[in-house]
Amino acid sequence: QRSKIQEESMYYEYLKHSGKLPLVGVNTFIDPDADYIHMTDHLELSRATDAQKKRQLDRLSAFKKAHADNSEKAIEQLKHVVLSGANIFEQLVDAVQVCSLGTITQALYEVGGKYRRNM
Repeated sequence: QRSKIQEESMYYEYLKHSGKLPLVGVNTFIDPDADYIHMTDHLELSRATDAQKKRQLDRLSAFKKAHADNSEKAIEQLKHVVLSGANIFEQLVDAVQVCSLGTITQALYEVGGKYRRNM
């Protein structure tokens, strides 16, 4: 079974790299005149300044403080929905109104654990 999966994977990669399997943004709409190797060697990354980082952390702190009363209830409801096996989308939409992404992620880790690939 593992051999078959590896075989299919190699075939997929061949199709992708040869262009026989068009994937938008991967192997299609490529400018034939562009020097992509040169472009990646000279690509400048944008970094946030310390002031921008502090401003974002201040906004997060203010958000958490403003929604402190409702966030705990929303997280408990989210955990309950997850454990019941129901569709969590509606509860997630409610939770993002009063909880940070980190809070929601931590709650989901607590009830479902983290994904670990089998080796």
